[in-house]
Amino acid sequence: MSRHEEEVVKRQRERARLMAWLLGGFVVLLFLVTVAKIGLNR
Repeated sequence: MSRHEEEVVKRQRERARLMAWLLGGFVVLLFLVTVAKIGLNR
């Protein structure tokens, strides 16, 4: 693999990690909103 290809793979890996963190945060946020809504309805 050339240096350029290694750089591209490294950037893709960083982007994938960022997307995973953002998606995880979104799931947690939805969970908290759902819990709050259920709490308010009781």
